[in-house]
Amino acid sequence: MSSSAVEPGTKLAERFRLEDRVHESGGATLWKAIDEVLARPVAVHTFAPDFPRLNEVVTAARAASRLTDPRLTQVFDATEDDGRSYVVSEWVSGETLTDMITSGPLDPERAAALVAEAAEALAHAHEANLGHLCLTPEHLVWTAGSTVKLLGVGIDAVLSDVTVEDPARADAEGLGRLLYAGLTGHWPGDEQEGGLPAAPMDDGHFCTPRQVTAGVPGYLDTITCRALLPESRRGLEPLTTPEQVAEALASVPRPTPMPTPMPMSVAPPPLSPVAASRSEGLDTAAPQRPSPPLPPQHHHQQRSAGGGMVNKVAMTLVVLLVMVAVGLGAWTLGRSIGNAGTPEAGQTATPTPTAEAATREVKPASATGFDPLGGGDERGELALYAVDGKPSTDWHSESYNSEDFGRLKDGVGLMLTMDQSVPVKQVSVDFGSGSGGSAEVRVGDSQNLKDMTVIGKSAEASGKKTFNAESPQKGRYVLVWFTKMPTYQGKFRGTVIDVKVLATK
Repeated sequence: MSSSAVEPGTKLAERFRLEDRVHESGGATLWKAIDEVLARPVAVHTFAPDFPRLNEVVTAARAASRLTDPRLTQVFDATEDDGRSYVVSEWVSGETLTDMITSGPLDPERAAALVAEAAEALAHAHEANLGHLCLTPEHLVWTAGSTVKLLGVGIDAVLSDVTVEDPARADAEGLGRLLYAGLTGHWPGDEQEGGLPAAPMDDGHFCTPRQVTAGVPGYLDTITCRALLPESRRGLEPLTTPEQVAEALASVPRPTPMPTPMPMSVAPPPLSPVAASRSEGLDTAAPQRPSPPLPPQHHHQQRSAGGGMVNKVAMTLVVLLVMVAVGLGAWTLGRSIGNAGTPEAGQTATPTPTAEAATREVKPASATGFDPLGGGDERGELALYAVDGKPSTDWHSESYNSEDFGRLKDGVGLMLTMDQSVPVKQVSVDFGSGSGGSAEVRVGDSQNLKDMTVIGKSAEASGKKTFNAESPQKGRYVLVWFTKMPTYQGKFRGTVIDVKVLATK
């Protein structure tokens, strides 16, 4: 059958009635159709007689039909013959990722949760040697049934004639693009996708999500870079498979709403048919109905009423006796412990100090970038972000061409000022996801470098580091001082996501 002969109203296999032509490209046509046997909408691909990859499409569709993850589009039928070749799959209604970010980026945790679901589903497909290879925001759908669906696994790559040497790596990068789009509302690709604006560039590379959108958590920025932006992940293990992306996002809370339980005495209402949309497939998973109430056993209830009352009284007495016994035991034990700890006449009880009682957190009154060997200030407008307690914000230095600041200075840093001089015992610093570099922490009552005492050093200015003073060092100023810069997007830049100061009481 030629593609021109396939018109609305055509019935395939005496079952699938074609209704609306959704898309047509390269000899393949996507239809919205009705399965007249099961009275449900389905998606049907038909093909022109000269379609060059018909056998490959049908083979891929049959392989996809064996996938069991409910987050993947289910394939119902795939037939290849000289008359009518077609692939039938479920029709999914809901919002695509494109729809969701048209007006701006999603909440970071929601974007990550959607991509995490897609990554887990795609990892399942790769176990069966099926990939996607052409992930776009149109393929990720939040369905009308409040579930995630990933469209086109196994089939769309053949339809688009896309092949790659490393399918797992390609899909990991595709998931990274979806996460980038959800976090920023921009598409990090060679061309704009679905009307989304292109991701901004910096020195020929895509900007990281945190550079594009304020409030993106550092760990999601890092995951995106590990999957998608090799120039931004120096020192970090790349994510090269969907399974690795899924593992990296495993701790993200999922957005699926919980169904509201029905009273057992009320019969559940009949399921309403789901309205179909232009999206391919249909979410067919119906919510579970509560078990029907058991038929009333009036006669048995009447005969056992007296016995039930006696049992209740006996059970109440047993519970009361147990409570009295436990109370007496606890009182006796407490009394003996109290007597053991009571000092004899003439002695004074000395409380044992605890670690928590020994120190207290000191909040800085102010913070500023510190560059005494250069212009005096180093991105001071960002300094308060390092002490706001938010992992999504940070202070960072200027970018340099070498780890030694281009030999222009010996270091730069972040200066914290306390309300008064305090005995500093410990300083914890989160340097973020860079690699390399070196840093130290100094304390003093003067902002002069020579007057400040070094309480700790780290040969790696990345991740979370703790600097402990051998003995409390008194001072009003605490300086996080970079002596070498970590790498950042092909250059060198110091970052402080969070810093906490503990002083002795």
